[in-house]
Amino acid sequence: MHASRSAPSSARPTATDACTGRICPVWHGVVIVPVSTSPQAAGRAASPSSLLSGGRRPAAHVSIGGSMSRSRSVITTTVGVAAVGALLAMAGCAPAPQSTPTAQPTPSESATPDPYAGPLDFVGDELDWFLPAAAEIADMLPSVGDVSAPSSSLIAISDGGGPVASPAACNALLAEAALGSVGARTITWTTAARPERDGWLHVLQFADEAAAQARMDQYAQAADQCVEFEYEDASSFVSSSAEGEGGVRAIAGSLTVPRGSDDGWNQYKGYASVGNVIVSFWQPFGGEPDFDTAQAAALLRDRASEARAMLIDELTANPPTPAPTPAAADPSAPWGEWEISAAGVGPVPLGVDVAEAIAAVPGAHVEESDWGGPTRLIAADGSASLLLWADDDDVVSGISVGAANVSGDRTHDGAALPAAGGVRVGDPVSAAIAAFPEGTTSRVVSSGEFFYESASRDGITLRFRADREATDPAAVITGILVEDAKLRTPLNFG
Repeated sequence: MHASRSAPSSARPTATDACTGRICPVWHGVVIVPVSTSPQAAGRAASPSSLLSGGRRPAAHVSIGGSMSRSRSVITTTVGVAAVGALLAMAGCAPAPQSTPTAQPTPSESATPDPYAGPLDFVGDELDWFLPAAAEIADMLPSVGDVSAPSSSLIAISDGGGPVASPAACNALLAEAALGSVGARTITWTTAARPERDGWLHVLQFADEAAAQARMDQYAQAADQCVEFEYEDASSFVSSSAEGEGGVRAIAGSLTVPRGSDDGWNQYKGYASVGNVIVSFWQPFGGEPDFDTAQAAALLRDRASEARAMLIDELTANPPTPAPTPAAADPSAPWGEWEISAAGVGPVPLGVDVAEAIAAVPGAHVEESDWGGPTRLIAADGSASLLLWADDDDVVSGISVGAANVSGDRTHDGAALPAAGGVRVGDPVSAAIAAFPEGTTSRVVSSGEFFYESASRDGITLRFRADREATDPAAVITGILVEDAKLRTPLNFG
């Protein structure tokens, strides 16, 4: 920048009087020839850079800011002066000083939000964050062979029942960990120790923190009480535990249950929990256990701690929002026009006494169960029906339409039954998977049932019953259940 020079007091106009922001002639009592000025005014600010940023969930909050630079240019032009003895004195007159504008914070430059501190409820593909790598599984357990890719499927052998251990708390070690869960991710692997039986790891989503932590309390109680126990024969569970920040807990041990043979139900087992998730693994073994229980517990703890941190980051950047309240349904409308939503089915709400639910549909026929099962509501014209599933306090915890694998099941045209997000009984299961992604396909071996289930962060689940394996492209929906899984009666292992 040229330094500005003040004109003497006898000068006609001063630089600041005659011009602003350009090269100017200054009078010194002589003939002056105007000098052409730059077409670009000196001191003009350059356009600020446009800064863009973006990210993929679960990225942390990214601020978008900008800075402003100033450039100055001067173009001088040489001129000839014809007057003899005339002197043309040219002085650069700088623009009047301009104050630098104060940068104003953009909305994204506001204070960093406080970390999310609400319930840690994992859903859908967030369960993947708990999964160990194949190399970690092989390092944690002996004789690991081929490790599968993760899947969103779950195989349950039974829906409960079996012999009773003593102390009763030890039953938790023998029951399927998936009982009561609403979502899962699974890894399996072969093992040279017992080639006929695979190892398994499940990441299990429960309705809420309370349900998962109550289950983990049962595993911790079993670890304390079942170092030696009876399950038809003398049995044992020798374990280690590890804890992390924010209530993260992990247990790993060797379970020896002879059951009439040397190798019986001998399994390496592990559990971890944080938020609404239980991680469970088991691998059969023969002979004496060869398992570093402390190392396994530490790995489970570390994975759960990492998942916890990732969910806090995700929910800090994208706080959870409540499900929208559906529009009020007309009780007198055809039931096929009703919607299955997080609130219930049409005018019939979840979370109320059975009597109140019945009263929500005037004119419906009521069919009580004679074995303590669900109550059936039947449309006045008989075209449709639904089942009210109640908890121990007679509060409606679930409502289903279509087949339910209960005595007295009725068959109705899917078009006459309520729909969930436009998906109806009779539609392909693939339609439910597309409408409600990131769910879990499941099979219950003992009863021959197949499902696709999708659960929300607040514990509301949609379970689509299928006529075959839900992953089969030809699978068809035969029933739909909406349930507030938080109202389920917890399993009692004693």
